[in-house]
Amino acid sequence: MRWRPQRWKPTASKKPPAMTTAVANATDARGSGPVPAPRGSRSTAPRGRRRLVTALIFLAPALFLLGVLIGYPVVYSVWRSLFDASGRNFVGGANYVTMFTDPATFIAIRNNVIWVIVAPITCTVLGLIFAVLMNRITWATAFKLIVFMPMAISMVASGVIFRTLFQENPDLGAVNAGLVAVHDAFSGGAAYPGARPRADNTTLVGTGGAVESATTVHTGQSQDFPLVGILGDTVPAAAADAVPAKSASGTEITGTVWLDFVKGGGGVNGQLGDGKKGLPGIEVDAIDSNGAVVASTRTGNDGTYVLSGLKAGDYRIGLPASNFAASYSGVSWLGPTLVTAVIILAYVWIWAGFAMVMIASGLSAMDVSLQEAARVDGASEWQVFRRITAPLLSPVLIVVFITLIINVLKIFDLVYVIPPGSSLPDATVIAVQLWTVSFGGGNDQGLGSALAILLLVLVLPFMIINVRRFRMEREQ
Repeated sequence: MRWRPQRWKPTASKKPPAMTTAVANATDARGSGPVPAPRGSRSTAPRGRRRLVTALIFLAPALFLLGVLIGYPVVYSVWRSLFDASGRNFVGGANYVTMFTDPATFIAIRNNVIWVIVAPITCTVLGLIFAVLMNRITWATAFKLIVFMPMAISMVASGVIFRTLFQENPDLGAVNAGLVAVHDAFSGGAAYPGARPRADNTTLVGTGGAVESATTVHTGQSQDFPLVGILGDTVPAAAADAVPAKSASGTEITGTVWLDFVKGGGGVNGQLGDGKKGLPGIEVDAIDSNGAVVASTRTGNDGTYVLSGLKAGDYRIGLPASNFAASYSGVSWLGPTLVTAVIILAYVWIWAGFAMVMIASGLSAMDVSLQEAARVDGASEWQVFRRITAPLLSPVLIVVFITLIINVLKIFDLVYVIPPGSSLPDATVIAVQLWTVSFGGGNDQGLGSALAILLLVLVLPFMIINVRRFRMEREQ
């Protein structure tokens, strides 16, 4: 038998469920349905107003600070950019026209483009590499500390460090000191810029920067080279007191090259003795009648040399001009050509640690089972990284990349501190140009405000993108 639901029917002994007293009274009074609550009772409208007032009370300090620190400066900068340097004469968009016709502004924009292309990409890639390496080394904590430590140093202090490191003078700059040490280790020679014979020395002549014997020298004889015009600090520490060269055989020519000067005075010009120092490392050539170099050697620590293996005959003995050229002093790192690269390197040194920590946090939240499954299926580490790790990290990488773009668009400290005054115009960026025009001698706050608005317009799209990314991640 099929069961059929029974409909409820009122009977004399049964009534529908009882309503509450208030609803019943209202029904009896109005005839049908509940009546609205009395006007004096609590309702949702006052409660919503109270919540709004409470929210405004808590938000008021933040809104006040935003208005004072962000809203008012932006509005005032727009207004100030429409006036001249004095701030009294309205010029409309003249400051914007001047800004885009000034060559210095184009240099600043060009440098900002270089910064946006190079610095964020480099920091993000290095941060990704460092974050992946941290999972594969046993001393990950120490590695993380070393990479992140520059973030604890202020930008100004970092700029001072890099400016000192890359000084062109190798006595001050560690980088050029290392380059000079490597160069000198492989060059095998020494440079004595400005060295020359005395004006009254008739046995030597200077030709095209080189020094040669005034007459030919026959094999078995000697030719000395007393030189002046050399600073005492230029003489190597290994230099010994100059001594007469040994007697030459029939296939040799010998001699001594020395500094013909004694500190404090004394001695006879053109003669050895009295503590005169030999000049080591100087190249000495034997030149035949056709002008060809047939033998070459270098002086020892005592300044002596021996040209051997010569055929019997007459030769001109010369010291090439390369001996007297300026010594290698490294690279002009802070010159107009390389100064921007040095500043970007300083920025990467500081912010690579930030990128590493952000990406490492994304790695720690990643489901490693996908990577393990790929390895079990035979995928190489590069395939795992390219097909699984990098795509899963893409939201974090995008946030880091856009954050660094915003940061480099506003870069000021490093660009202002590292370059010397002669290179600053070639390394300037929009923020530095803004300060220079407004306060660094230009005293034109109208043009400076226009530059500030330009910088705001460039930064704003990236800020909007970042905010949208944060909202999308929060909704997910």
